[in-house]
Amino acid sequence: MKLVQTLVVRDEVDVVDDQIAYHLNAGVDFVIASDHESRDGTTDILERYAREGHLRRIEVEGTMRDGPWRTHMARLAAVEHGADWIVNTDADEFWMPRRGTLKDIFVSIPEQYGVVFALSRHFVPRPESPGRFWERMLVRASPQAAIHDPTSPYRPHLKAAHRADPEISVSFGSHTVWTRSWRALHHWHPADVLHFPFRSLSQWENKGVRRAQGDKPLGQYVTALRAKESGRSADRYGSLVVDDRELELGLTQGSLRTDTRLRDALAAIHDGGQAERDDAFDGAYDESYVADAVAVRDADIVRLRRHLDRLEVRVAALDGLDQAHAR
Repeated sequence: MKLVQTLVVRDEVDVVDDQIAYHLNAGVDFVIASDHESRDGTTDILERYAREGHLRRIEVEGTMRDGPWRTHMARLAAVEHGADWIVNTDADEFWMPRRGTLKDIFVSIPEQYGVVFALSRHFVPRPESPGRFWERMLVRASPQAAIHDPTSPYRPHLKAAHRADPEISVSFGSHTVWTRSWRALHHWHPADVLHFPFRSLSQWENKGVRRAQGDKPLGQYVTALRAKESGRSADRYGSLVVDDRELELGLTQGSLRTDTRLRDALAAIHDGGQAERDDAFDGAYDESYVADAVAVRDADIVRLRRHLDRLEVRVAALDGLDQAHAR
């Protein structure tokens, strides 16, 4: 069984080396990466893995075409790299199996199913300090209800993995896929995607400004752009950082949870060994898992309603044009 990872990346030098090393250790056999005009050293890291035979780097330029790039890589994995299963990732995402390795998960899936979804777990920024991000970012958001605020980085969502298919189509962000070959296995999430969207002031500002001005003007990125334009970046980012007092309160109230799985895995890798699963830590199966899974369903309903509202406005506008032409 061959597992291939796809990766869309741009200027993520602080995280991409650990991201690739983690997945190669967790069961991934090969990585296909679309490198979108990186200028911060990310390309050097990708090229090193390419020289070692672990990665194929694809240079992409111009306006971001997230879905088409992911689709292209997934099809390459099927046609040219002999993949059986493909996981689609961003540089700040770590697929964490609940038991065993990623390969163990995919081998266990019944043959009639070819698409599964992992549950995203969003980690909060902590005060900056020397060292790697994963040594200090040990806390994830655990909201009591689904977050629908478009400016929030902690909205619930799923990420898709799938069996190899030369005609697969992957959505923007790899939240879903379209395939004629495979059935999707819904409402069972065999892995978490540990997500570290904001890791430092400079990374938050650079990412937000770039995406708001170009490829993905979501509310959370527009907020960063407006903060920079008004000279309030430090204040705005500071409002996202969870300090020790807020951490203690959040842990007490249940809105935050300590999660050391990535730290433990990467510490083992950096020590020269294999990451081992600690079955004594069962944070993936605490009550927050059920709440987060339900929140995804709730958020999907809200997103569907918003889509239908926009569609209704467009249909009404078209009807108005038809009536105007009829006159």
